Amino acid sequence: MANVNTRLNVAPVPPDEIFALNGAYAVDTFPHKVSLGVGVYRTDDGKPWPLPVVQKAEKQLVVDNDLFRHEYTAIEGDVPFLGIARDLMFGFEGKQTEEEAKARIGSVQTVAGTGANHLGAIFLAHHMKPRSVWLSNPSWANHQTIWELAGVPRKTYPYYHAATRSFDFEGMMSTLENDAQEGDAVLLHACAHNPTGLDPNKEQWMAIADLCERKNLFPFFDSAYQGFASGSVEEDAWAVRYFFNHKPDMEMCVAQSFSKNFGLYGQRVGAFHYVTNRSSTSIRDIVVNNLCHLIRGEFSMGPRVGCSIVKKVLTSDELTADWHQDLQVMSSRIKAMRQALYNELVRLQTPGTWEHIIQQNGMFSYTGLSPKQVYALKDKYHIYLLKSGRASISGLSEKNVAYVARAIDDVIRTEN
Repeated sequence: MANVNTRLNVAPVPPDEIFALNGAYAVDTFPHKVSLGVGVYRTDDGKPWPLPVVQKAEKQLVVDNDLFRHEYTAIEGDVPFLGIARDLMFGFEGKQTEEEAKARIGSVQTVAGTGANHLGAIFLAHHMKPRSVWLSNPSWANHQTIWELAGVPRKTYPYYHAATRSFDFEGMMSTLENDAQEGDAVLLHACAHNPTGLDPNKEQWMAIADLCERKNLFPFFDSAYQGFASGSVEEDAWAVRYFFNHKPDMEMCVAQSFSKNFGLYGQRVGAFHYVTNRSSTSIRDIVVNNLCHLIRGEFSMGPRVGCSIVKKVLTSDELTADWHQDLQVMSSRIKAMRQALYNELVRLQTPGTWEHIIQQNGMFSYTGLSPKQVYALKDKYHIYLLKSGRASISGLSEKNVAYVARAIDDVIRTEN
């Protein structure tokens, strides 16, 4: 190998597991291969599903022929879109103090949910300087990368109890109570926890909010599945709205994505909301100003096309109703596939317990399969899922669910 003369100090980094797995699936020529890796919605035929309401909105936007549709927006993004995104996330209907509530929230447009998480992490690293950020164990792998790049030390709180395949509420609370320090940030999944599919119940969310308030921790919500998980935008925003409405003296933030609930994966539609406490609303505009400073130095402003689609849908009563129906279609199919996989595993009398599959929520399931079993599924049956055992339920269909169940049954019995 020739000598390389460079000032760079670089070493290879591991490839992203999800994208590497998807690449391997793409070149697999086996006719019955199954992708349970990447987190995108698929129809029962395994095809992408541009939401019908999105297609309606796109046609209306073509007819509108807005001459400014390719122009720059403001640094903070499309301002009307930001109000719509904020209202969808926090909900203000029927509240006498609506204006006071909105005055607490500073919002900017981001490059999808990843960009919102990144912007929030960089902003907190610069201006709040938390000693640590607490991530669930496990969490979305990109959370680790985002906070590493922000330069904030990462710690983890227990989340998944492997023996029972359930949410480890006691472990989470005990660790944060004993080890988290005042001013630490705590990353919370608003709903449909990725990768486990396990969420706190409402009483547990209340206890988590109390703990954050008492210990002066900073809640950082990642909301990637509002409406997609349960079919209800209100239900999936319950935790965020509880913290916001019932802990008005606590600051917090929300990274909001429209990738899943509008199927706008490649359009990169997102928002970041910083919530001041009720006595500090005067700093809201300064917060936005500083967020804009970071945005200007990184990507100048958020993408326009995707947010125009969201704005078109959510400013029309008719299209909003259509969108809610599309959410029901997606969430119902996911739930049906959970039930179908569970039923097949029970019918086969597959060793182990499988109730967790139907008790979990949203796109992903922490199946409980070992890395060895995952590799066996890939090598023998061409079924692709993460080595952690996380499966994207959207990849199941009426055509392949029995095949997947038989494969799981086989690799478990073979190992036993």
